[in-house]
Amino acid sequence: MEALDYHAGERSKAEFDVEEMKIVWAGSRHAYEISDRIARLVASDPVFRKDNRTMLSRKDLFKDTLKKAAHAWKRIIELRLSEEEASRMRFFVDQPAFTDLHWGMFIPAIKGQGTEEQQQKWLPVAYKMQIIGCYAQTELGHGSNVQGLETTATFDPQTDEFVIHSPTLTSSKWWPGGLGKASTHAVVYARLITDGQDHGVHGFIVQLRSLDDHLPLPGITVGDIGMKFGSGAYNSMDNGVLRFDHVRIPRDQMLMRVSQVTREGKYMHSDVPRQLVYGTMVYVRQQIVLDASCALSRAVCIATRYSAVRRQFGSQNGGPETQVINYKTQQSRLFPLLASAYAFRFVGEWLNWLYTDVTQRLQANDFSTLSEAHACTAGLKSLTTTATADAIEECRKLCGGHGYLSSSGLPELFAVYVPACTYEGDNIVLLLQVARFLMKTVAQLGSEKKPVGTTAYMGRAEYLMQCHCDVQRAEDWLKPSVIVEAFEARAARMSVACAKSLSKFSNPEEGFAELSADLVEAAVAHCQLIVVSKFIEKLQRDIPGKGVKRQMEILCNVYALSILHKHLGDFVSTGCITPKQGALANEQLRLLYTQVRPNAIALVDAFNYTDHYLSSVLGRYDGNVYAKLYEEAWKDPLNDTVVPDGYHEYIRPILKQQLRTARL
Repeated sequence: MEALDYHAGERSKAEFDVEEMKIVWAGSRHAYEISDRIARLVASDPVFRKDNRTMLSRKDLFKDTLKKAAHAWKRIIELRLSEEEASRMRFFVDQPAFTDLHWGMFIPAIKGQGTEEQQQKWLPVAYKMQIIGCYAQTELGHGSNVQGLETTATFDPQTDEFVIHSPTLTSSKWWPGGLGKASTHAVVYARLITDGQDHGVHGFIVQLRSLDDHLPLPGITVGDIGMKFGSGAYNSMDNGVLRFDHVRIPRDQMLMRVSQVTREGKYMHSDVPRQLVYGTMVYVRQQIVLDASCALSRAVCIATRYSAVRRQFGSQNGGPETQVINYKTQQSRLFPLLASAYAFRFVGEWLNWLYTDVTQRLQANDFSTLSEAHACTAGLKSLTTTATADAIEECRKLCGGHGYLSSSGLPELFAVYVPACTYEGDNIVLLLQVARFLMKTVAQLGSEKKPVGTTAYMGRAEYLMQCHCDVQRAEDWLKPSVIVEAFEARAARMSVACAKSLSKFSNPEEGFAELSADLVEAAVAHCQLIVVSKFIEKLQRDIPGKGVKRQMEILCNVYALSILHKHLGDFVSTGCITPKQGALANEQLRLLYTQVRPNAIALVDAFNYTDHYLSSVLGRYDGNVYAKLYEEAWKDPLNDTVVPDGYHEYIRPILKQQLRTARL
């Protein structure tokens, strides 16, 4: 019971009100109360057990997923949960399922791209789950290059139908979640062809399976693409393959909010601007950023709690060994990740606001902030998912050998999370999109068009290109204005340097390809500036409680200075700071780790994750790690028998020298 008492002692060191911090993490008291109630509801329901997930066969795992999804839907109906509460329930069930794509992609696509009549027809049955939808865009041969998709939708004016067809093997839809076995319908992206003319990629609602017996409809070949990385993990999702053999659908199943095909086969644009399509993309990507903060905070919670329990080396005169969390090497790897979890949470909240703002502007035909919002969400999706995937693996290593066990919760979490670096836009491709936007912004600096939103700092490029950091002591790095100016100067100088290099190429596209690695780094610098500035804005605007605010200031500085330390070459080579100022930043960072240490356990407690959700022996709230590790080991199916299956056939003959030798 030493560990149990020990964690309680760690919590007593906290210099702030943990309940207040839980509300800050959740975003509001209302959100905290809903999240807390639903998390406990899920944790107490035996149907939602998941401790055996990594030991199930693929078929059993998928059946288990179907059972949980059905039970969750049953509870949502019985308890009359709101949309927000239902979403939290699916989150805490914590098992990738076909429902993720139904609610997260299929319904938003119809809402964003369907006409009012189409929404009235399809959304009621989708909301009641009388149909199950997925999002069929990626193909075997094309993912990021959407314009290169090969599936065709050819209009037949004689029957008033579209003919959906997969003309090549590489045009097979490949990867859509929920497609493999569960979905009855899909929003399918295909090249629209009328009278021999190709109008590019458009969305179509296509029924895939019978609503009576679930068999594929005529002309449709559909199945699962097979096992994926890791045990359990994303293998609960039926990622699918889909081919069409001249499948006919009614003309009104083309999503026609932005463009239509008339009864006569004429292609035309509606009064609704095409840019509205980007609204759905902004929504999905801001959700991915919030998901990154959840996955990262989960890994950090496990690693922090275990680091406080684990003791190694340093014993004096027979006394206890040193807690791993007290080593500076552990703190310098762990505490920046803890700070990142909060930073990503706050920038995710801001993106939620941005999505609402952009949506309202689009509805009023105001597109002034759209391209900036599109670049912003693309960049932050890339930055946060890459950082989170790397951080989960780092947390596994921070837990030593035990982190490699499935029961630690970290291997499965990593395998579940890493697809986020690819889906909804490959991370490098997205950063190159951000870079194009930045180059366009730099090119317009001399014009009347002023940079807006997250690029507003570019309007002060002339000053930022020649300003000098005035840090003289380590504590000067605690000033928000000093940090922001250093990050702005670095981002501006890297973008301007890329623009100057590009101007030397007679062919801009050739230049962009040649300088793509530098452009990616400039995009990263811009995105890191956004995260830092939004963390600081959050601090200045709405953090309650003196103790809570003080801890958030410490974490904000840890995040900013750890980024500065990691990318010191950028800051020094661009002349934003001197090597000595970089050394002072590192000195201040070490001091900040000391201030985080007494509050580390309370800071991860503020995530308010149940043991059920964490699904980790190492990250248990009570700290009772070793007894539970020992107990979990005996649950493995290999331990069902003392003498293993196969002993008599394979081990005994070796031991008894009974193997027959073959004659060549």
